[in-house]
Amino acid sequence: MSQLAQKPALLVLEDGRSFAGTSYGATGETFGEAVFTTGMTGYQETLTDPSYHRQIVTQTAPHIGNTGINDEDDESQKIWVAGYVVRDPARVPSNWRATRSLDDQLKAQDIVGISGIDTRALTRHLRERGAMRAGISTEILDAGELLKKVLEQPPMVGADLASEVTTFEPYVVPADGERRFTVVALDLGIKAMTPKRMAERGIEVHVLPATATLEEVLAVNPDGIFMSNGPGDPETTEHPTTLLKELLERGKPYFGICFGNQVFGRALGLGTFKLKYGHRGINQPVLDRATGKVEITAQNHGFAVDAPLDGTVETPYGTAEVSHISLNDNVVEGLKLTGHDGRVLAFSVQYHPEAAAGPHDSAYLFDRFVELMEGRA
Repeated sequence: MSQLAQKPALLVLEDGRSFAGTSYGATGETFGEAVFTTGMTGYQETLTDPSYHRQIVTQTAPHIGNTGINDEDDESQKIWVAGYVVRDPARVPSNWRATRSLDDQLKAQDIVGISGIDTRALTRHLRERGAMRAGISTEILDAGELLKKVLEQPPMVGADLASEVTTFEPYVVPADGERRFTVVALDLGIKAMTPKRMAERGIEVHVLPATATLEEVLAVNPDGIFMSNGPGDPETTEHPTTLLKELLERGKPYFGICFGNQVFGRALGLGTFKLKYGHRGINQPVLDRATGKVEITAQNHGFAVDAPLDGTVETPYGTAEVSHISLNDNVVEGLKLTGHDGRVLAFSVQYHPEAAAGPHDSAYLFDRFVELMEGRA
């Protein structure tokens, strides 16, 4: 495992703020939306989460790379972040599961990063000014010159990215043991742990591309429908939204996570909006309004559903209401759809109950999905 090479690098934000540091990972230049994540562990899962596609991710925890990289914890087939920002990278990893260093992995996948900068100052800046376009370069070290290229990049608003991260071919994750249910999971940027969590509960998961048609979904004869997390602006998801409306009309039980929550909201006639700096990390408190319990959750989203926190919304499919809220800022963190008989028909959450790096407070939601398909919810 190689030690870190030191080469000057520069990070520039679209408002002109710049940070000088040293290269981390590959050299060159990269562009994306600058965001921060507050998790102190789970950097391998973060890097391989497709929801981070086209984003430059800043780790607020100062020490990154201590446990290296292993061959078991990836959430997808590659690293999706556009760039990576850390303060104090480990020079030598130390963990019995590690097979290589994080620096080596970033270089192998051509991910440009920067280290040695004040990530606390950068995070405070993004909290005050909001997530924004940014660039990292080891080739252009003049802030004004790099800023010109940053301003040429497209914004995240209006970006249709789910189509860029979805699977090209359907595949099946078999149930562990006896098959109890069959579920179609629409891949909008699905994480590997999600179908595993369902398989543990006897669910055979058919993962289909984001472009799957109603006929392709119904051909599986599913007991339930799932829509995954994913990157980009939910207002661009016309096809998944239309597909979900058609499935709700047919009474198919539905469970959505993160982007799947936003698609659910749009299918119910609700709007979505971009958050100032988003929720990213594994320490986000959420209130389950039905039970009064507080869950510490893993999150990664820059958009949210615009729904009334009090009262209900009548839809063509039943009565919708907000089921979970963020205790940090009252952002909608979950939706529930009930029929005229009071039975739950569909539900979704904005956070990640699969949470491979933890916490596991929300794992019960997969059991709730089972209950929904059994007609007991």
